[in-house]
Amino acid sequence: MADVYDPFDPGFQADPYPAYRRLRDEDPVHRHESPPFWALSRFEDVWQATRDAETFSSAQGLTFYPDEIGTLGLAPTIVMLDPPRHTVLRRLISHGFTPRRTAALEDRLRDFVRSRIALMERRLADNETPDLHKDFSSPLPTFALAHLLGVPEADRARFDPWVSALTTLQDDGLDLKALKGGAVKAVAEMFAYFTDVIAARRAAPSDDLISALTTAEADGERLTDWDILGFCFVMVAGGNDTTGNLISHGVALLDGDHAQRERLAADRSLIPNALMEFLRLEGSVQALGRTTTRPVTVHGTEIPAGEKVMMLYGSANRDEREFGPSAAGLDITRDIPRHLGFSSGVHFCVGSHLAKLQARVAFEELLEAHPDIGVDTENAERIASPFTRGWVSLPVANL
Repeated sequence: MADVYDPFDPGFQADPYPAYRRLRDEDPVHRHESPPFWALSRFEDVWQATRDAETFSSAQGLTFYPDEIGTLGLAPTIVMLDPPRHTVLRRLISHGFTPRRTAALEDRLRDFVRSRIALMERRLADNETPDLHKDFSSPLPTFALAHLLGVPEADRARFDPWVSALTTLQDDGLDLKALKGGAVKAVAEMFAYFTDVIAARRAAPSDDLISALTTAEADGERLTDWDILGFCFVMVAGGNDTTGNLISHGVALLDGDHAQRERLAADRSLIPNALMEFLRLEGSVQALGRTTTRPVTVHGTEIPAGEKVMMLYGSANRDEREFGPSAAGLDITRDIPRHLGFSSGVHFCVGSHLAKLQARVAFEELLEAHPDIGVDTENAERIASPFTRGWVSLPVANL
């Protein structure tokens, strides 16, 4: 299967789904030689593995690089920890990062979404081609995170390049060596900035998320400065482009099926389920790694202890064994009892409620203003990444 599944091959990155299907059908426990790792491609196998943190550990990083955490030169963040430490941190973070706090953003998000739609309309009026991803989808999570983290308006110009740098880091697989030019400096600046913010909020709490995290307490334990800083890192690196790409992919998928686009525009109560279908078909995160803590046998193949194993979410979410013969097609009303778009188990995405809120508001407003919106995928530019799937640019074809 080496000629079919090469995560670095531009052809595979452009359309990984034929290779995924062959892996599921012919080689569901695939051995990749360089770099060395295993890959699980069927839904049930990935589902069970992500829910078995004792066997499939996150403590050695989330990619197939052997010394990912050491390369980063940082202490492990919550996504790179196993229970029981992960359980404690997640409980503390959940005390501050609540669905209620997220829901309180909705009016601000809606105003911002409307302003971005107006921007695209102005570009069109000026005979320019609006870019759905650059002008609309991508700025929304940056705006949301800045509000949540309490970044004042005066500092937003500094915040944007930090987000871009950490997004690059996430798209390249959390490999610090992938950062070029001023990106390393930008990351350092962001960490220094939030270190000062954390200190200020500990001294005088306000109404932002960082203040809530500084005061969160469970069983007498509180978050350290690094715990909070690491969470900011995870939210920006892992929650920015993933949400933007969910929105852009959704518009592109609907443009490929105008009947379902019309149905969604006519009944926007279907949007929450449609979002899960978009994420199932075009997952922003295509693959993340774990490391085996003991030998484990899957479909008669033994994976030794200490091996990197990639969970191919992008493949699992299209598995006909789970989703039936129509798994490769769009169905905005599909019943989806299980889903790996936000992973599963102890590492289920802590920001899923924020991502869903942003995407829901984006589609409510976009379909209200422009129910026939279309995109030009032929002239679009995709992210080049073995781990994520999304866009650099996605021109609007119809507004």
